[in-house]
This record gives sequence, structure tokens and C-alpha cells, in this order.
Amino acid sequence: MSAAHRWRSGLLGTRRTVEVSVGAIEYFERGEGPALVFSHGWLANANLWRKVVDQLSDDFHCLSLDLPLGSHCTPMDANADLSPSGVGALIAEAVERLNLTETTLVGNDSGGAYSQIALAEQGERIGDRVSRLVLTSCETPYDEWPPPPFDGLPAAAADAEVLDQLLGALEDPAIRSSPPAYGLLLKRPIEAEVSDSYALPASRDKGVLHDVAKAMASTSTAPVRAAGEHLITSSELPVQLIWSSEDEVFPLAHAERYAKALQNGHLVRIDDSYSFTPEDRPDAVAEAIRGFAG
Repeated sequence: MSAAHRWRSGLLGTRRTVEVSVGAIEYFERGEGPALVFSHGWLANANLWRKVVDQLSDDFHCLSLDLPLGSHCTPMDANADLSPSGVGALIAEAVERLNLTETTLVGNDSGGAYSQIALAEQGERIGDRVSRLVLTSCETPYDEWPPPPFDGLPAAAADAEVLDQLLGALEDPAIRSSPPAYGLLLKRPIEAEVSDSYALPASRDKGVLHDVAKAMASTSTAPVRAAGEHLITSSELPVQLIWSSEDEVFPLAHAERYAKALQNGHLVRIDDSYSFTPEDRPDAVAEAIRGFAG
């Protein structure tokens, strides 16, 4: 992969690597204070959080993960488990290996689904290390995973060559702005280097493509639904839901229902944004996290 497709914003801090059981995860570290661990979804990476980190790093220890979801730089081991449970375990293992405590997990899009799964399925590993959860426009127990219009991706990903052809279309910036790509996720254009870092790695690196194909092909609604039900019935963990009132992918009504069902849930509504709230409204996301995790 050329250097351009490995680009990460300097706002994220220092690039580091944590060794996990199935390879290495890159992450970016900036600031001191209570730990915030940021997770992104499919075909995004740590850059998603750059402007949020820039606003919080004076008061928080910000760690932004590059998960193996199609826009990462370092492929995982060939036999890595990248099912929903496997990716949830990677988040938990990173928290454990970095010896974090009093941690707030923060997830957007499918990164929120994986964060819920990490807490529900890896409680023995990180239950004493994670004290809060922040979910921003992501799957809830009342959403399909993946939601429309992305619900065809698991079937396409069952054949890596088919997925390669599909993702290859993202070479065209005009296609990226269409609803089947990032059009329903981003309300406003983002910097070209950020867009390239999201859209191009899977079509430029077969290892990256192999990883995201496994992640997508193994996804279904059941794991996130089970994780959400576990958090509702068996956890008093404080959960903050930060949601766009204009979100067409993850309905606000589902977030409202989830916040009421959780034992310690709280909803913050954000205007003038689509699903990628850390891109569209980093100021509002950072303010909400500061008030919740501080």
C-alpha cells in the first residue's frame, strides 16, 4: 500500500502498535487523563475520531483503534477470527494488553456494535477495566446488522473477488458520495486524504480485503441483538447514546427506545449530522463525551 493510503491525521497523536493473539492492531495515542478507546466501523479507520480527539486530548487519554475492517494498514493473521465475537474480543484484548482502567469505550457505526459485543461477551476480561460506554449512531438491539442500504454486503463478501470489484468502484470520488457508499453517512464532504484512507485500502491490499471480507461475511443481526439484550438485563454500566436526529441509517427512535430500556442509559440528540457524527459534528460529540466521561 502506498504511503497515501496509510495516511493518518496528526491530530490523532502518536502511531503505536499493540500485539494481540491474532496479529497486531495499530492505534493512535494522545493526551493524559481518563482513558477513551475509540472504535470505528466498516470502511473507516482511526481518522474518524481526529477532530474529537483534538478537542478532548487536553483532559483525556485518547486511544483511537485501527480495527481490521477494510481501511486499516496492517492485515491480521490469515486465520484471525473476525466474526462479530472475534472483533469484539480484539477490542477487549487491546484494552487488556494496554492495561487500561476506568475506561470509556466509544463506538460509531459498526464500531458501536463491536463495542457492545466486547462488553457483553468479554466481561470477565474487561469488566473491571471499562466503566462507561458511548454509542454514536450505530446498531442497537432494534436494528438489522448491517442496516439498509448496506445489507447486501455480507453476501457480496462471501466471495472476496466479488467484494473486490464492488469496493473497487470507490476509486471514483463521485461514487463515494452516493447513498450505497458514504452518501447517507456523511452530510458534508471531508478532506480528500481522509476519504482516500477510508475508501482505497481494501482495493489496494489483498490482506486488507481478506480481513474485511471475513468481517462482513460473518456479520448478522443476532450477535448485536444478544449483546444489547445482555446490557439491558444484566448491566448497570452507564451508557450514553449520541445520535443524529437526521440519521437515515440508524433511526433515532431506536436509540430512544434503547436508552429507555438500559438500566443506566442517556440519550443526547445532535442536529445537522448524518451517521458519521464524529465527522459532521465533532464539536457536539466531544462536548457530550466530556460531560459524560469527565
